[in-house]
Amino acid sequence: MTGAGRRSPRLNGVSPTQPRLMLPALRDVYATLVREAEELPGLPHALQAEVWTSARLGGLEAAAPHAGGRLAALGDLMTCLRAAGTPGARVFLRTLAAIGPDKGRAIAGKAAAQMADVPLPAWAGDLGDVTAGLVWLIQEGPLDGDRLVCEFRYPEGRSPHAVAVRLSYGDIPSEVVIVGDVPALMTAARQAMQAELCVVQPYSAAAVGPRLRTALEPSVTLPEDVYPAVTLARQRLALLP
Repeated sequence: MTGAGRRSPRLNGVSPTQPRLMLPALRDVYATLVREAEELPGLPHALQAEVWTSARLGGLEAAAPHAGGRLAALGDLMTCLRAAGTPGARVFLRTLAAIGPDKGRAIAGKAAAQMADVPLPAWAGDLGDVTAGLVWLIQEGPLDGDRLVCEFRYPEGRSPHAVAVRLSYGDIPSEVVIVGDVPALMTAARQAMQAELCVVQPYSAAAVGPRLRTALEPSVTLPEDVYPAVTLARQRLALLP
């Protein structure tokens, strides 16, 4: 048919211009994330892209009713990003391949590689490529729990940053923060120590790694405001002994 009677061909009710999704009800959510991803190439450094991506994945994880739903949403998101084929979509996929959930990294990396004609920012090679450094324990009082600060650096010692996790009684995470200015954080902590407001001491990376990985396992229900940083925190903490 022609004119007003013409219809776009469809397969099983799905337009060929739209990717097939496991959770089609979230199509608008994925479309929003694809649009927002165009911010990524203009960010100044890999850390900002990792924090950005972690926040978006945290939103999906917090909303998912179970592990299967999280994986389905992640798969759909990667499908939509690959279909978009934009610079932001490629950076998003490249970041997912570096810091995303283990089960999706290989797929995200393959999808990003298939978009070889789409440019990447100069810092893309730094994504996920960090080395663990010092670890500190900050104790502010018997009711405040432990705050564990784990430092990481990009190649050649560049851009030191930290994952700071506050654990309440029973090692329940109450706060997870990505700290971009580690010297400022430690200066403030030492000033508080001198005022006898807290205790600051080195902590064993071999001890803190298993402790924090257990506290932030995907099976654990976390406070809502913890989710934005948890994806990046898990990737970093996996590098500890």
